[in-house]
Amino acid sequence: MTQSSLKIYKRLLLYVKPFKAIAIFSVIGMLGYSAMDALFVRLMKPFIDDGLTAGNSEVLSLAPYFVMALVIGRGIFNYMASYCLSYVGSQVVKTLRQSLFEHMLAMPVSFHDKHSKGELISKITFDTEQVQQAITRALQILIREGAYVVFLLIVMFEASWKLSLIFVIVTPLVAVIVSIVSKRFRKISKNIQDAMGEVTRSSEQMLTGHKVIHGFGGQEKEISHFDVVNNRNRQQRVKMDATKALSVSVIQILAAGSMAVILAIIAMPSMLATITSGTFVTLISSMMLMLRPLKQLANVNSDLQRGISAAESIFEVLDVEQEKDDGKVVVERAQGNIEINSLTFTYPTKDEPVLHGLTLDIQSGKTVALVGRSGSGKSTLSNLLPRFYDYQAGTIKLDGIELSEYQLKSLRAQFALVSQQVVLFNDTIANNIMYGAKSPLTKDELIQVAKQAHVWEFVQDLPDGLNTVVGENGVMLSGGQRQRIAIARAIVKDAPILILDEATSALDTESERLIQKALDSLMVGKTSIVIAHRLSTIENADLICVMDKGRIIEQGSHAQLLERGGMYTALCQMQSGHH
Repeated sequence: MTQSSLKIYKRLLLYVKPFKAIAIFSVIGMLGYSAMDALFVRLMKPFIDDGLTAGNSEVLSLAPYFVMALVIGRGIFNYMASYCLSYVGSQVVKTLRQSLFEHMLAMPVSFHDKHSKGELISKITFDTEQVQQAITRALQILIREGAYVVFLLIVMFEASWKLSLIFVIVTPLVAVIVSIVSKRFRKISKNIQDAMGEVTRSSEQMLTGHKVIHGFGGQEKEISHFDVVNNRNRQQRVKMDATKALSVSVIQILAAGSMAVILAIIAMPSMLATITSGTFVTLISSMMLMLRPLKQLANVNSDLQRGISAAESIFEVLDVEQEKDDGKVVVERAQGNIEINSLTFTYPTKDEPVLHGLTLDIQSGKTVALVGRSGSGKSTLSNLLPRFYDYQAGTIKLDGIELSEYQLKSLRAQFALVSQQVVLFNDTIANNIMYGAKSPLTKDELIQVAKQAHVWEFVQDLPDGLNTVVGENGVMLSGGQRQRIAIARAIVKDAPILILDEATSALDTESERLIQKALDSLMVGKTSIVIAHRLSTIENADLICVMDKGRIIEQGSHAQLLERGGMYTALCQMQSGHH
């Protein structure tokens, strides 16, 4: 094992620590199992020499009892080893999966921007399974077969140490082969994981983009892309198996070579006189029996390297720093005064800033609308207020306190976000509405919220009503229906600050009217930041800010801005001209 492999394996073994007692039992079981097998070979010598050759029936009559005792003992040890090892392995995988899940959840949004869902899912599902293989199968072979080889060597040395030495000389050669092959296994394992991540990613894209692929006739493109990815995975697996087969063959040839030398020596007349039949059978049996564990030990390397490579990819994620949460301020309910001062922000994946020296004052309980072309930085603001990203320069203060001084959970509890991208969970409508509620609502309260958000209109017609399961990300519902559930969720959260990010942009006129009503009742008494595309929805806002290229270029009420005849007027004319 290389230095880094050893380090990773040690770190993996830390996960075994809580189950130390059971792990020790499994090791005892494995050692016992190997000892029984070796003892079987050891007993051949007295049975042949003292029993058969000497014609002593008393010695031979004991043989059946010994055989039965050994087989029963072997069975008990085998069960003990297998059960305990499987228990430890599955516990480690469970812990690793849980850690990965929790860690990914605690990652900043920027981490998820850089990694595809498929790749991360592959780590939680595929890589953790590979680790279990390394812990259980590899450890079982290393300990059990390793001990068997040692016990057989002891039996051989006891029978004839001079002849056994020849066999031992081969060992360093085997070690050299194993270390060369290890490095190659590790490299191939890493490639297999990457290829597996690609397979998951392509499959996920095909499943999520199914409609788009058919709509734009991209079937051929996706099929040929998947074919390449799929084939890459196959090639790596073939390489792995070829390396495995080659190393096993070489090791077995070496062992057989030394066995041939020993047989040649025994055949010399001077040796024949000194060796009994029992010794001869014990030696040959030991050497023959040693070929199988040697083969398995040569093979175990690939399992081990595969597991280590998988563990490395898991630890890479676990070592990424979680979202910073150093704030100490906890607030029950903020008043909702927001001051933004010379704010500059660049997305981690981009080079150009999206916001340049932005300054804006939002009074508690007021409605501020942000308008402007796509890409002018309006939605970025809705990501910065709940601190999904950290800004590079300037300040944002909530009630006079810098955002980073708040505890993240407390800060995010002050915001309710309704955006055009509604995320619903594969659960009932009722549970989606109450997602994030501090305590479950009574049936009457829930119906009241559903009516307020105009969810009730369409829920009444569903056979299961509020207990209808919406399907993955709400596929069973229309855009307008999803949007209304998102508003109901915001009503339940009842946060003091409301961010509406183009909440009505994807809707037909009737839905828009209903949702606008629901939003109006939701905005009462709250600080509201409305990012709007349709200017008709924000005419009553207390302050309208027109943004362009990350800067605010105009601000004022609807009437004031129209009087100025600037960009806002131009936008209004464009929209009314179209209608």
